[in-house]
Amino acid sequence: LLRSNVLTCEVADGSQSTPRIRRAADTDEGGRGLQLVSAISHRWGTRYTANGKCIWTEQPLECSSPALLPEQSGLDLYDLLGDE
Repeated sequence: LLRSNVLTCEVADGSQSTPRIRRAADTDEGGRGLQLVSAISHRWGTRYTANGKCIWTEQPLECSSPALLPEQSGLDLYDLLGDE
């Protein structure tokens, strides 16, 4: 986590594959991460490094520009999480 005028969260892995938002089936064990990131963050993106990639998200520290709630963005939170 990095704090400046926004709160930035970064997660890195060793893969060079391009992350993409996809719709996970109810039986899929994965595939919901970027849907959640997109639904609750103000901005997000990917930065490639020599050792893989870093996915970052930004959240404003002020309430002046809050992220959309899942229902405001057209996403159903239960669709994102599955039946669990």
